[in-house]
Amino acid sequence: MPTRYLPVITPPTSTSGCCGIGVDGGLSRDQAEASATLLKAVADPARLRLLSAIRATEGGEACVCDLTELVGLAQPTVSHHLKVLVDAGFLEREKRGTWAWFRIVPARLAEARSIFD
Repeated sequence: MPTRYLPVITPPTSTSGCCGIGVDGGLSRDQAEASATLLKAVADPARLRLLSAIRATEGGEACVCDLTELVGLAQPTVSHHLKVLVDAGFLEREKRGTWAWFRIVPARLAEARSIFD
């Protein structure tokens, strides 16, 4: 039987492990922490409903008095959720008389979407 030589395969030069996907790229630790903080703000069904409802309004804003009925939660609970969204930069709050009005911050929504781009 004749001798058969196998081709020599050069091993990957990457130090990333067996599959060679590399360790560079993706989110840095700081970016991942910032993104996680941002996503935690919307990781609640009530907050998602509030954002969706405000975004769906004609003017892109809503009064807390209307939002309370919408989600079926007590006013202090809704206010807490809205505060979380304001603190995360998803909403802006404006006091008008005795009521607080909330409006979407489109740039912040775009930032949240860009995490997955």
